[in-house]
Amino acid sequence: MADGNGSNKLWGGRFAGGPAAIMERINASIDFDRRLYAQDIAASKAHCAMLVATGIIAAADGEAIDRGLDQVKAEIEAGDFAIDPALEDIHMHVEARLAQIVGDAAGRLHTARSRNDQVATDFRLWVRDTIDDLDAALADLQHALLERAEEHAATLMPGFTHLQVAQPVTFGHHLLAYVEMTARDRGRLADARRRLNECPLGSAALAGTSFPIDRRMTAAALGFDRPTANSLDAVSDRDFALEFLSAASLCAVHLSRLAEELVVWSSAQFRFVALSDSFSTGSSIMPQKRNPDAAELIRAKTGRIVGALNALLMVMKGLPLAYSKDMQEDKEPTFDAADAVALCVAAMAGMVRDLTVNDAAMAAAAGTGFATATDLADWLVQNLNMPFRRAHHVTGSLVKLAEQRGCDLADLSLADMRSVEGGITEAVFDVLTVERSVASRRSYGGTSPERVRETVAAWKERLA
Repeated sequence: MADGNGSNKLWGGRFAGGPAAIMERINASIDFDRRLYAQDIAASKAHCAMLVATGIIAAADGEAIDRGLDQVKAEIEAGDFAIDPALEDIHMHVEARLAQIVGDAAGRLHTARSRNDQVATDFRLWVRDTIDDLDAALADLQHALLERAEEHAATLMPGFTHLQVAQPVTFGHHLLAYVEMTARDRGRLADARRRLNECPLGSAALAGTSFPIDRRMTAAALGFDRPTANSLDAVSDRDFALEFLSAASLCAVHLSRLAEELVVWSSAQFRFVALSDSFSTGSSIMPQKRNPDAAELIRAKTGRIVGALNALLMVMKGLPLAYSKDMQEDKEPTFDAADAVALCVAAMAGMVRDLTVNDAAMAAAAGTGFATATDLADWLVQNLNMPFRRAHHVTGSLVKLAEQRGCDLADLSLADMRSVEGGITEAVFDVLTVERSVASRRSYGGTSPERVRETVAAWKERLA
């Protein structure tokens, strides 16, 4: 917004001419930072209360500013707030509208602060709020996974390595792996939140201020643990956004892995699961198709989220202290990644809850590919006192024999087995079924149904 002489009212008298149109366009951030309005107003109210408490501004001006800020917030939330691109950002918009409402008193609000510490504070508040919302969404995803894990604690399926059948597991155990991943995601977000919870407000442009402000008062009012300890670092730090994006990226990678499995499992070749109509689409030309689009889009959006982390790392990598305008590019990737990961978490929770599981197809696949070979090797060690390497060799020979006969291990006769190892007894057939294999894996963290149910119960208590 320019005055009659062409200078920007909020930039002040330093500039004789107004910005060129291209400069105005590249400099403006209102198109994306307008979503910081609630944090900006909250921080301004806290700053105003502190200015009054320390005697820096009069109580009457403080009351007018506080009422005016409430009105600005109400107008924004009602959709009655006019956006002027010439005002650059949400901070200038709030201040300009406040001046229209309360007059000269509005000009006192910016005492003892700069847009540098103002932006840093608002952005920290926004990231903190976003972490809290994402943590709640991830907890809901954990509940969805636990519900299905408990339901399928004994549902047999093949466990894979290299996407080849390895050993039989339970579907409940498989889902619990993602509960653990999600727990680590939540832990990283909690760590990031703890580190970001320091208040930059009062650091001013870069050197602090000569006014007798009370930074601990504003920090406490905004729910921060403490004020930041170095004014240069406070206005130039974006570690909090980078840590959030890092945690979001790992979360997205985990979601993408499960999404990939849903794509594979829902294919005609596997038929392990079917996605509900709510999370599938059809084909415009092939009427038989049922496409796992929600899972595929989660898989794709992971690239955007990881890309946002890389983008902000590149913005920050060469910046000298303290603030540089480059840092205006911190918000768009962070906002975009936050929106994407929140959508992906919600979609995944919905897919997990709506999933139809084909128990029979899973169980049939669990017995293929000589999945109980490891159980046979373990039996040889436990019952014939055979060194494991020798047992591994004997088992491999029996697998080769079964391949030649075109049958599974359990279909070999006792005579067939004894042709390879004479000490084998009839008891070996007790361990060659997938049910017994799974039931025997009772070690802590194992796949047996009893362990799965114990783990589900422990997680439910933990989440409660």
